[in-house]
Amino acid sequence: MKKDIIMPKIGLSNKPLTIVEWKFKEGDFIKKGNIIVTVETEKIRYDIESPIDGYLHIIAQNKQEVEIGSVIGIIAETTKEYEEIKNITLNKQEPPKQEFIINKKSEVVKEKEERIKISPIARNLAEEHMLDITQIKGTGPDGRIVKEDIEAFLQNQGTSYDGRKVKEVIPFTGTRKAIAEHMHSSLSNSAQITVMGEIDAYELVNLREQLLNKESELGVRITYTDLLVYFVSRTLKDFSLINSSIIDNEIKIWEDVNIGVAVALEDGLIVPVIKNADKKTLIEISKNLKDLSNKARERKLEISDVKGSTFSLTNLGAFGGGYRFETVIINQPESAILGTGGIVDRPVVVNKEIVIRPIMTYYLTYDHRVIDGALAAKFINKLKEVLENASKIYGGKYE
Repeated sequence: MKKDIIMPKIGLSNKPLTIVEWKFKEGDFIKKGNIIVTVETEKIRYDIESPIDGYLHIIAQNKQEVEIGSVIGIIAETTKEYEEIKNITLNKQEPPKQEFIINKKSEVVKEKEERIKISPIARNLAEEHMLDITQIKGTGPDGRIVKEDIEAFLQNQGTSYDGRKVKEVIPFTGTRKAIAEHMHSSLSNSAQITVMGEIDAYELVNLREQLLNKESELGVRITYTDLLVYFVSRTLKDFSLINSSIIDNEIKIWEDVNIGVAVALEDGLIVPVIKNADKKTLIEISKNLKDLSNKARERKLEISDVKGSTFSLTNLGAFGGGYRFETVIINQPESAILGTGGIVDRPVVVNKEIVIRPIMTYYLTYDHRVIDGALAAKFINKLKEVLENASKIYGGKYE
């Protein structure tokens, strides 16, 4: 008895998922419980296990977007059943005779293309790059042209658009596509303004050095991002409107202070969430953030790890960013996001004297529909005051 492999629904989203990688090849024998394919939502990757022992027939290919509930593969219990399923599927995929709209193509070439066996995926890829499939040798069953043949042809021949040679083609799918859609939606649906400035990080640097000296005692290595989450979460308690969202035409002010922290991945960013950060100690925040960051890079985050943020932080200093200013985009449906740059020694005036101080840039983007300029200024001024007195404040009312 065969078993269909269905694209699952993960979380609340109904958007198509992308197949990241099949862990086995076509026709491989698989044991029940083996991870057979990894799929990707806009936030995380998810492994699908085989429901039975059997032979794998792949229907949807790597990098393909598939609707939830669709069959992406089949597990056949016997070799006979596998061959039957494979033959039925191939017959269903046989393309109709191609109709051509390019008048200059000769009738001989048209007739030849009509007889060429090519998979639907390969045909779409060939049409996308305007390739003459009569020039491509197929390596599939009975000389059938498959996707890999098209990709190899493109690699060997090179492609160009409007006189520009293409070095590489990266599918605009998965995490990168989700980030693009999310950012575009954020800018389209809110009135975003960014305020920028500098923070004297002298006390913050001192505090971190003190904590690094106690690393063995604390059991964790404290980072600047840990400290920022710690101080930002506590400052937000006095600015409830900044810790809010517009949902269903209402401004919802959140009781929880959940800080989303941007983590860099190879193909973009993901924002895991430190829940109730204002109630956690610095050590708890540090351990929680390190655990979430490791899970993010290993693609092991769960839906609950990336949901529920009320305010976000992106510390570009942690990514190697130096003295810089940027306009960061709000992580919807939040009302604000704070970006920070690296800490860099710069000449500044202190007590009417020019001195060298460690300076950290900041950029606060806020939704003007919820937050006006005066409130944003009060919040950033308070946060600046806290960070510029970090070593004095820590261990006091913020402990």
